[in-house]
Amino acid sequence: MPEVPASAAGDFDALTAEFVYSSLALSPVTATAQGYHRHDGAVLDEQLDDLSASGMDRALRFYLDWKQRLDRLDVSGLDAEQQADLQIIRNAVGLALLDLQTIHTYRHNPTFYVELIGNALFEPFKLDYAPKTERFGHIIARLQKIPRLLDQARSNLTDAAPAWIQVARDENAGNFRLIDQILRAHVPAAQRLAYAAAAGQALDALREFNRFLERTLSQHPHDWQLGARNYREKCSYELAVGRPPEDLLASAQADLTRTRDQMEHLAAPLSVPEALNRIARRHSTPDRYLAQARLSLQEATDFVRASGLVTLPAAGRLEVVETPEFLRGIYSVGGFDPAPALEPKLGAFYWVTPIPADWPRELVESKLREYNYFGIQQLTIHEAMPGHWVQADYANRIQPPQRRVLRVLYGNESYVEGWAVYAQQMMVDQGYLDGDSALRLTLLKQLLRLITNTILDIRLHTMGMTDQQALDLMTHDAFEEPQEAAAKLLRAKLSSCQLTSYYTGLKGWLEVRDRFRQRHPADYSLSAFNERALSEGAVALPALARLLQ
Repeated sequence: MPEVPASAAGDFDALTAEFVYSSLALSPVTATAQGYHRHDGAVLDEQLDDLSASGMDRALRFYLDWKQRLDRLDVSGLDAEQQADLQIIRNAVGLALLDLQTIHTYRHNPTFYVELIGNALFEPFKLDYAPKTERFGHIIARLQKIPRLLDQARSNLTDAAPAWIQVARDENAGNFRLIDQILRAHVPAAQRLAYAAAAGQALDALREFNRFLERTLSQHPHDWQLGARNYREKCSYELAVGRPPEDLLASAQADLTRTRDQMEHLAAPLSVPEALNRIARRHSTPDRYLAQARLSLQEATDFVRASGLVTLPAAGRLEVVETPEFLRGIYSVGGFDPAPALEPKLGAFYWVTPIPADWPRELVESKLREYNYFGIQQLTIHEAMPGHWVQADYANRIQPPQRRVLRVLYGNESYVEGWAVYAQQMMVDQGYLDGDSALRLTLLKQLLRLITNTILDIRLHTMGMTDQQALDLMTHDAFEEPQEAAAKLLRAKLSSCQLTSYYTGLKGWLEVRDRFRQRHPADYSLSAFNERALSEGAVALPALARLLQ
């Protein structure tokens, strides 16, 4: 694409399109997931991300160039929507440069490569963007490139946290099963020989990578903590709420006490642990766990339609499926996989992570108690109805297309996770499940979780919090089951800032709604606010407040 003059504010939409599509071209795996298949004549679906030394240098120069262009940009003529887009681009560039110049994920975290491989193969398998033979042609082409990618990984990785190595090996088991069983079983007959040859080389490379993780990388431990300076800068880009970590920590600690007081009042005359134990006993079995999630989705959908909280799509495609194995390290409970921004008709997925068959009885019981009947209801509200799926459906209606892709691909984390938690609270406030007090107590427990998520994230990454202190906070102060607490601690070591987004997002959404109600006292309605706010897409929450004026 031709470069747009940096001083031409009227050409900002063209500038946005250039950033969106050229940055997607840097990551062909992400491009496939967003429905972007060709760039300057190249078929992106056949390629893997270039993580060689020259490829990483190319990415660095790309983002440095964009920083300079944005710094020179004349913003005086930008309207409010363009200003919101500009903030998203600036934050995306800042976050990329922080990682490429300082954090260096590609040098320290082997899960980065394992999950990239899984996504590279799984996206063309699950998305019907082309005939099956064409998509398997793309899969075979990517399989052929896996040995080179893993050569790049071994050259790049200098050290790693032991937790990251273990998760990489666990998730890599999912890649083996994906290649050797799932994909192999679906290969069209005419492509079986080509698939077998490419898969054989890829599997050999994955085995060699596992040996590298076990014998070489494990001898070079790396701290998983981000550190105060990096944490502050990363959260400023990723959360974009204008509040420093120490302010968020103080707020979360105050809300921890306040929420526990609310739980004690609601549980009386029982104690909170007694009331939660009674709720926890109503749970499914491992073999009915996924079916329970599907049933809760239908129940939540029926309620949203009947109550008119938000207009739902007339015909949307959402499948409830097991979480892919190669992603179960970070998605230990479940998750949401949105439809491609450029091909929303291909549908979305609500992931539910199954309970492993080899778990001991006490772990199984702990997981089922945490995700009991009401816990699964809250999970479904958050991930699907009217949480992430509804938000993503509205986002995929945004025009023009470059704005849609920008706000999906680089959408604000506080907006996205905040809406999902806001949806949980809204459903309870509006009387879902006939206003059952057990559902509200479960909500308050989950609000405690997002509050402790914030405390954990900040203190673990910036203040030297120990594993035991973290586990004590979750199990004692937030009433979490031991298995849930252990999984959350691992997740905190695999990510940074994301766990804080639930809390900053809920606070931000409630503030934006209060301001909107004050501006529209005569004609305010909850559904009108929800639909106006969702129609903007995932902008920073302070920007959302301005756009809704």
